[in-house]
Formats: sequence, structure tokens, C-alpha cells
Amino acid sequence: MNKTDILRTAEECITVDRQATHGEAEENFSRIALLWSAYFDCDYMFDAKDVAAMMVLFKMARFKANPSHPDNMIDACGYAAFAGEMGMNVEKKSKAIAPVFSDY
Repeated sequence: MNKTDILRTAEECITVDRQATHGEAEENFSRIALLWSAYFDCDYMFDAKDVAAMMVLFKMARFKANPSHPDNMIDACGYAAFAGEMGMNVEKKSKAIAPVFSDY
């Protein structure tokens, strides 16, 4: 698998496959951020872009353990794209977490 294949596969995953299965990424990342913030019980409140960035690090740790498994880099590319998009939209008013989280 070459770099173009990795990027194209990541694009397919984040724009079609996983969104259809799991819903809007930013909403899911916001839910995860809320849970991480509660779990770590610290003054810092994680947000959706923190989750995306930390998932890149998670995939990098997996890559270190198994560099020949392409899924790690495909997912890292996808998470990096989400983090980048959310970072570009920091000034945009974020969606309220409570209504999203209250679905559960």
C-alpha cells in the first residue's frame, strides 16, 4: 500500500463508511471528550479536537508496535483530518454537548 492508497482509503473511511455507521464525528468526539473529562476529574475540559489529536497519538503507538499494519496509518490520517478541520473551525460556535450527550 503506498501513500496515495493510504490517503484515499482514509478519505473513504471518514467520508462514507464510518460516518454512515457511527454518525457525525464531531458529535461523537464531543461525547468522548465529556467522558474523558469526567474520568480524569481534572480542571481541563477535553474537547472534540483534543480527542481527534489524541487518537492520532493512539494510532502512532499502535504503528510503533506493528508498522506493517496499514490500518494504523489510515486511521491516523483520518483522525488528523478531523483534528485539522475542527482546529480550523475553533472560532465557529461549537455544538452544545449536553443535548448531544443526553441522547444516551
